[in-house]
Amino acid sequence: MTEDQEAEPDVPADDVDADDEATDEEAETDGLDYGDFVELEYTAYTVEGDQLVDTTDPDVAEEEGVDAQGQEFKARTIVLGEGHIFEGVEEALVGSQVGDEGSVTIPAEDAFGEYDPDDVQTVSAEKIDEDDRYPGANVQIDGQQGYISTIIGGRARVDFNHPLAGDDVEYEYEIVGEVEDREEQASGLFEMYLGFEPELWIETEEVEEEVPVEPDEDEEDDDEPAEPEFETELVEKESLYLEATPQMTMNQQWMMGKQQIGQEIIDQIGVDRIVVQEVIEGMGPMGGLGGMMGGGGGMGDLEAALEDADVDADEIVEELEADAEADE
Repeated sequence: MTEDQEAEPDVPADDVDADDEATDEEAETDGLDYGDFVELEYTAYTVEGDQLVDTTDPDVAEEEGVDAQGQEFKARTIVLGEGHIFEGVEEALVGSQVGDEGSVTIPAEDAFGEYDPDDVQTVSAEKIDEDDRYPGANVQIDGQQGYISTIIGGRARVDFNHPLAGDDVEYEYEIVGEVEDREEQASGLFEMYLGFEPELWIETEEVEEEVPVEPDEDEEDDDEPAEPEFETELVEKESLYLEATPQMTMNQQWMMGKQQIGQEIIDQIGVDRIVVQEVIEGMGPMGGLGGMMGGGGGMGDLEAALEDADVDADEIVEELEADAEADE
């Protein structure tokens, strides 16, 4: 050993094991982090006006009279860091543990924005549909969403601020659980985006896919570049399947933003694609198409009818032929 080298102190094996255990315990108690799927219960009110902003509590919803809106009030699944809830709430959740409760106040500028008096404008009532010409009505003027504060004669004062602009918001929350099952994660995200949980499942399967063919070296030397060629090969993909129920296909959020919603779920769940299946149920024996004879029935039905009437078809044919010969 040279003079520049120093001997490392001997560390008892027991101390090494203790350090490793401490490190493992720290890793286990680090708490929630960005990217985690969290099942959260919360209720949010404005600080000054004590107005309900949002809740997952059915009792609060009933008390505030918002329980008849067709929405199911229960714990919601969010992904920390994805903007599913105000950033200030996310920051409070990071590092917390399942079962923790807390309260956080979001200042107006970080909630629904500060109130801007310049966003209140007087417009002609002619720009507003007759059915919406009353105080409080939500209207759209020149592409801007607002609500009528007052209307007198042919003029209306339209406030283009958010109805909760200028209000601080207080969130009270409880972390119900961490969602780790991927199908449950997907189901929770669909409920957040669409308001209901569709039936879904994840499968790994082989599907045919067009892939480019590498050109030959001789072709690469040609002056003119060759047109790209493709070949079909089997590729393993992980697919998220769900049924296209009427509740889903008629959902406004899905109709307007299925591509964006689908892409976000693909990115967050880590599947390769989403397959929406349409199922057509049978209608039973009476649900088939009509026969070839005007929808009544086929030749089999006609023969059955003649048999039921105790009519000899051969006799009818003979009589028709005899009448034809007599006419000649």
